[in-house]
Amino acid sequence: MIYEHSLDKRLLRQSFENAAKTYDHAAVLQREICDRMLSRLDYIKYLPDFILDMGSGTGYGTRKLLERYDHSKIIALDIALTMHLQACQPISGWRKWVSFVKRYPIDYVTGDIEQLPLQKESVNMIWSNLALQWCNDLKQSMTECHRVLTPGGLIMFSTFGPDTLYELRKAFKAVDSHHHINHFIDMHDIGDILVHAGFAEPVMDMEYITLTYQDVASIVRDLKAIGAHNVMIGRRKGLTGKGVWQQIIDRYELLRQSGKLPATYEVIYGHAWKPVSKAALLKATTKQKLGNQRAVALCQSASL
Repeated sequence: MIYEHSLDKRLLRQSFENAAKTYDHAAVLQREICDRMLSRLDYIKYLPDFILDMGSGTGYGTRKLLERYDHSKIIALDIALTMHLQACQPISGWRKWVSFVKRYPIDYVTGDIEQLPLQKESVNMIWSNLALQWCNDLKQSMTECHRVLTPGGLIMFSTFGPDTLYELRKAFKAVDSHHHINHFIDMHDIGDILVHAGFAEPVMDMEYITLTYQDVASIVRDLKAIGAHNVMIGRRKGLTGKGVWQQIIDRYELLRQSGKLPATYEVIYGHAWKPVSKAALLKATTKQKLGNQRAVALCQSASL
């Protein structure tokens, strides 16, 4: 069933394809949230062999993960091919020779995070920075994540909550009843979805981050530069007229504080583990016991 909040995936892909060259310049918030996620890994003692960067964009998070887990293999997955092309631009000079000597273990894959093109239990860790909000069916995405994770594997992500861009949403709401801002899922609902998908020990928290701008046009320009267009099926068709746009600006201007216009983001962080099945745990325990028995037997033989 298609809902009015559903995203048109064809337009979504096209939007990010077009934004690849301007993304890095405008993605200040995305990099900041990525860095905050990375700092949380300091408290998680886990060394994955295979990592999926789900919604990798132009590769900022992928490169940071590689610095931290330099012996891991990373799959960078994004819906837009041009994002990958931007992430692995040709290099020249001495950097080219360094890259030749040390080949970075990154595979670039184009695909949808609601239908992961990966085998069952093929990665140990899933990392996703601000990509899950582009899902039509988060339950399906989490089920897919659970499928491709190995038992004992970790999923770690960030996404936006319902209060994101509430100022812009409020300004639009004053002029018409159409949906102009994407629909975001509540933190507690995301936690429930994780549990329903089979994950264990979900940890969820949230914070507000507010950016400030000189004018409304700058806010919209930054959103377009990172590909965050309105691609909802229930969006208003056609261009917004000058008169309506001026009403939106006037409404937003009422929120100006200390000479600046705020743009608030509700940032949700979460991580959870794929539990090890009882059968796998029993197998591992049995294997360890047999190993201990052999070690004891060898010690006894050596002492005779």
